[in-house]
Amino acid sequence: MEKYKEIERSIIKKFRKEIWGRFVRAIKDYNLINDNDKIMVCISGGKDSFLLAKCIQELKRHSKTKFDVTFTVMNPGYKKENIEKIIDNANLLNIDIKIFESDIFAVAEKLNKEKPCYMCARMRRGYLYNKAKELGCNKIALGHHFDDVIETTLLSIFYGAEFKTMLPKLHSENFEGLELIRPLYLVKEEDIIAWKKFNNLEFINCACNFTEKTKSDSELSKRKEIKELIKYLKTKNKNIDYNIFKSAENVNLNTVLGYRQNKEKYNFLDSYEKKDE
Repeated sequence: MEKYKEIERSIIKKFRKEIWGRFVRAIKDYNLINDNDKIMVCISGGKDSFLLAKCIQELKRHSKTKFDVTFTVMNPGYKKENIEKIIDNANLLNIDIKIFESDIFAVAEKLNKEKPCYMCARMRRGYLYNKAKELGCNKIALGHHFDDVIETTLLSIFYGAEFKTMLPKLHSENFEGLELIRPLYLVKEEDIIAWKKFNNLEFINCACNFTEKTKSDSELSKRKEIKELIKYLKTKNKNIDYNIFKSAENVNLNTVLGYRQNKEKYNFLDSYEKKDE
């Protein structure tokens, strides 16, 4: 059996519950993929986006839902060896990728030499939306997983002073008709790592020229800090990650000081006095 077929089989068989089942559940629960969709799957070169690509390949092969898919790699200025590694992995996994060039790394570092990561993330999103439009796609699929969701939630609380999570899908504010979807929303990172190790796969990480040089970017260190905190809390309560995730579904507006919706801000006092009348 060819290597890529063994890898595909591992998703369906070995990791059926941990990966395939949760992937399919997210598709159904959040209505992520529909008939006649044309999806641009964004491959960064890491384990998450490559697994996403394989899962969507399998879904297209077996699902009754009829949709088209294209696998896209944006080169923001990777070193030659990183691009070669992405191409090698795409060939190994039998994924037909389309690579397009950008100068994001250089521009982001020029605009903010000390902390280019925020600018880089914003620019990446714009490039991807433009490429999706060019390809005639109506959805962009990213490889964010369960752990990204809960880490983002805690980062927002601890460092942003707001309760905000990462949604399974959202409409683009600047590109009409485009949606961003996250089909690995329910898949845990530990299971993605287990899948990678089981198949003896090696992927690039961030591969950002800036973080490779500094190893100390604040956003990365904060996320690592949150990862370590969750790991510690799980030794006290094994369901802590699930509870963080579910808290975003169980917000009781009667017990919060305030909230924002559609750019309007609400305070608990707005309705508090009316209850006494």
